[in-house]
Amino acid sequence: MRRLLAGALALLCPLGVVVAAGVTAPSAAVVPSPYAWRNAEIGGGGFVPGIIFNQAEPGLAYARTDIGGAYRWDPAAGRWVSLLDAVGWDDWGHNGVVSLATDALDPNRVYVAAGMYTTSWDPHHGAILRSADRGATWQASELPFKLGGNMPGRGMGERLAIDPHRGSVLYLGTPSGNGLWRSTDSGVTWAKVTSFPNAGNYAPDPTDTTGYSSDNEGVTWVNFDPSTASNGSVTQSIYVGVADKANTVYHSADGGNTWSRLAGQPTGYLAHKAVLDPAGGFLYLATSDTGGPYDGAKGDVWKYAIKTGAWTRISPVPSDSADDYFGYSGLTIDRQHPGTLMVATQVSWWPDVILFRSTDSGAHWTRIWDYSNYPERTLRYAQDIAAVPWLTFGAQPRPPESSPKLGWMTESMEIDPFDSNHLLYGTGATVYGTNDLNNWDSGGKITLKPQVAGLEETAVLDLVSPPTGAPLLSALGDIGGFRHDDPGAVPSTVYTRPTFTTTTSLDYAELSPATIVRTGNLDKSATPNDNRVAFSTDDGENWFQGGEPPGVTGGGTVAAAADGSRFVWSPDGTGVYFTVGYGTSWTASTGIPAGAVVEADRANPKTFYGLASGRFYVSTDGGASFTASAATGLPSSAHFKALPGTAGDIWLAGGSGSTYGLWHSTDFGRVFTRLANVTEADNVGFGKAAPGKTYPALYTVAAIGGVRGVFRSDDAGGSWVRINDDRHQYGNIGGAITGDPRLYGRVYLGTNGRGVIIGDLPGSQPPTSTAPPVPTPACSTSYTVVNQWSGGFQGEVRITNRAASAITGWSAAWTFADGQVITQAWNGRVTQSGAVVAVADAGYDATIPPGGTVEFGFTASSPAVNTRPEPIRVNGNLCTAT
Repeated sequence: MRRLLAGALALLCPLGVVVAAGVTAPSAAVVPSPYAWRNAEIGGGGFVPGIIFNQAEPGLAYARTDIGGAYRWDPAAGRWVSLLDAVGWDDWGHNGVVSLATDALDPNRVYVAAGMYTTSWDPHHGAILRSADRGATWQASELPFKLGGNMPGRGMGERLAIDPHRGSVLYLGTPSGNGLWRSTDSGVTWAKVTSFPNAGNYAPDPTDTTGYSSDNEGVTWVNFDPSTASNGSVTQSIYVGVADKANTVYHSADGGNTWSRLAGQPTGYLAHKAVLDPAGGFLYLATSDTGGPYDGAKGDVWKYAIKTGAWTRISPVPSDSADDYFGYSGLTIDRQHPGTLMVATQVSWWPDVILFRSTDSGAHWTRIWDYSNYPERTLRYAQDIAAVPWLTFGAQPRPPESSPKLGWMTESMEIDPFDSNHLLYGTGATVYGTNDLNNWDSGGKITLKPQVAGLEETAVLDLVSPPTGAPLLSALGDIGGFRHDDPGAVPSTVYTRPTFTTTTSLDYAELSPATIVRTGNLDKSATPNDNRVAFSTDDGENWFQGGEPPGVTGGGTVAAAADGSRFVWSPDGTGVYFTVGYGTSWTASTGIPAGAVVEADRANPKTFYGLASGRFYVSTDGGASFTASAATGLPSSAHFKALPGTAGDIWLAGGSGSTYGLWHSTDFGRVFTRLANVTEADNVGFGKAAPGKTYPALYTVAAIGGVRGVFRSDDAGGSWVRINDDRHQYGNIGGAITGDPRLYGRVYLGTNGRGVIIGDLPGSQPPTSTAPPVPTPACSTSYTVVNQWSGGFQGEVRITNRAASAITGWSAAWTFADGQVITQAWNGRVTQSGAVVAVADAGYDATIPPGGTVEFGFTASSPAVNTRPEPIRVNGNLCTAT
C-alpha cells in the first residue's frame, strides 16, 4: 500500500495518508477452483466489545470483535454477516477491529478502525477501512501508527465517530500517545488534530517489557452533540474521552478547532463509555479504575448537565461503598425515552455480571438480580440458551453462581434506537438479546437469548476428522472445543470431564478411530483435581482424565498410537512422556528434547515422530526412546502429519526464510524432500482421494505460484489448485487444517478468530471413466426462471432429497452458458467464478430430510439469451432434473 502526503488542513498537522487499493490482494495468478465456504456452526465463542446501531435506519446494526473482524446484522435471516473475510495473509491485523462507525446520513457507509496490536510482534500499521455498500466491499487508508483491536482497553469507545451532520468528517481516538485524528474527506485521508491537548497517560502495567500492558491506551471515545448544528454544517460541540484519570473528558465548542478540559469533571477513574442525550441535555459517563476488559474493581456513573455544567454522581452502587467491587461500562440510553438508561458492571466475575436500569435519568435504579435469602437470588430475567446450549460450559456451580451466566466483560450494551423492547449486549463468549425489555419496568421478567447466529469468533488450534463417527473435532482457545456431530448445527456442549479453557492438541487412533485423546490448559488452582490430558473411547462423546507427569504446566501436543494402545505426550513445562493404556502412569521418553512436537504414524502402532529445533526424531518402540533422523535443512518449527494407511509417509510444513516450505518423506523421516513447486507452507492435511485416485487429497495453506491461499493436490503434491479466492481469505490462517476422509473435496480450515471454516467442492469431480455421467436418483433439482426483464432475471432452484437418509450440509453447482452473473441471493450463499456457480446452504436450511426439499432464489444479469443451466450437482453428485 502507498503513502502519500496530502495538503495541510487548517488546525491539523500536514500529514495525510491515502490508499487507493482495496483490502483484498490483487487477483491471484492461480485461477481458483470454485468452492463454497461456510462456518462450522459454533455460535459466538469470543469477546464482542462493540455493538453499534445506525441512528437513522431501523434494523441496521453492526458488531465488532477483537480478533474476528466485523459483522452486520441481517434482520430477515436473523443472523450476523461477516464483513472482513477478504482480509488476507499480509493484512491479517485488519481483523482486529478497534472501533466501528455507521453513517446516519448515508446508511450505506460504514467505517472500521482496524489493527491487531501496538506491540513489536505486530509489524503492521493500523488502517481505516471504508465501505459504501454496508461492508460488502472495502477500501483502506493506512495510518502512520499502529492500532490495537486485541490490546487492553479495547472495550472502551467508540474511538471512531462520524459527524452526524456532515458525514465527510470523522474523528479517531488513538493509542500509544498518538492523540486525536480527523478526516474531512470521508476517511480517505487523516491528519492529527494538533490542537487537542492530551494524548492520554494510562497503561495497565508500565513495567511490562513486552509492550502489551505498558502501552498508553490513549484517546478512547468521541461523542458529538447533534443539537449544535444542522445538516451540512460541522457539529460544534464535541466530547472526547482520554485514558487519564485526572483529565478524562475534553470538549470543543467550535467544531474541533480548540479544546479544553471539561470543568468540574470527576477524577480518579477512566471514562469507558459516554452517551449524549440531546433531548434531555445530558452527557452520561460510565467509569472504571482500569481500562479493562478483564479487570476493574471500582467505578462510578456520572451525569453532566450540558447547559449548567453541573455534575451529578448517579452510580447504582457508588465507588465509596463497600458493596462496589466493580467498575462500570456497557452504558446505553433509550432513544425513544431518553430518561431511561442502563449500565453494566464492566466485570463482576462472581457471582455474575449485574445490569442496572433507571427510568428517571439515573435518580433511581433497579438490578437484573438481587439477593433474597443468601445464597439465593431473585431474578428479573429468564435465560433461553437453546440456540447455543454449550453456554453452560458443562458447569453446575453452587449458588449464588449459576450456569449459564449473564456474562462477563460486558463492555457493550445497546438499546435499539427504534425499539425500546430490543436490547443487545456483548460478553466474553456471545451476544445476548431480549425483545421484551419493557417487562423489566412492570415487574415482569425479560427473556434473554443468544443473538449470535452467524457470528463465529473462535481461535482454532487443532482439527481432526476421523474416518468414522463424528466428522469433526476441534481444539479451540478459550472455550475448549467441540465434537461436531453435524458441522451445520451448534454443538450441545463443550468437552467436559475435564473442561479445558483451551485445548491445545487432539489426536485419534487411525485404526481405532473412536479412541481420542486431547490435551489442554486449565486453572489448576481453581480445579486442583483436574489434569491436562483426557481420553475418550466412544468418539469424543464421553471423556475421562488421565494422570500427569511431574512438572506439567500446559497442554502441549499429544499423539495416539495407530491402534490406540498407547500415547505419547509432550506437555509444556517438562519433557516428552509415553503411556501404555490411558495415562494411569507416564514414563519419560529418551532421546527427544522437551518441547518437541509429537505425532503418530497412522499405520504402525509402535512408531511415533517428533520435531524440535529443526531435528526430526523417530521412535519404533512405542515412544520409549527416540532417535534423531539424519535429515537436515528442516525448519526449526513446523506442523507435520503422517499419512493415513501408509507407514512412514510424512508431510511437513512450516518454517521461515530459507527453510519455509513443504517437505515429504516416504521412509519414516530418514530423508525429506522439499517440494519445488511450493514456495511457503504453514500446515498440511489429508482428505478423501479424488475419484480414480488412491493417494489421499492434500490440503495446505501456502504460497504457490506467487499466490497466497488454500490449495489442494490430487496427485501427491505434483500439482496444486487454489481452492479459496480473494473474498475468502480469513486473515491469519494455518494453525489447523484437515480434509474429510469421507467426502472428497471437503476441507476444514482453522482460523485465528473466524472459527472453523468448511470448504466444499460443489462442481464436477474428476471422472472415473470415459462413460458419460449417469444421473443418480438420490436427488432431484428444478431450475425455474420466475421473472425476466431487459438485462436481468429472477431464478429459483429447488432441491429434493430422494435418499433414505437426510442430507446434512448441501451445496449446489452449475455452469452458466450465456454469461449470466448472479447479483443477489436468498436462502443460500453464492460463490461465482466466471461461469461456474456454487450455492451453499444458509445454515438454517442445511438439513434436507428424506423426501424433503429446500429452495433458494437469486437475481442475475443476463444477455438476451438465457439458457437453462444443466446439469445441476448437489454435493458433487448429479441430480435428476425435473
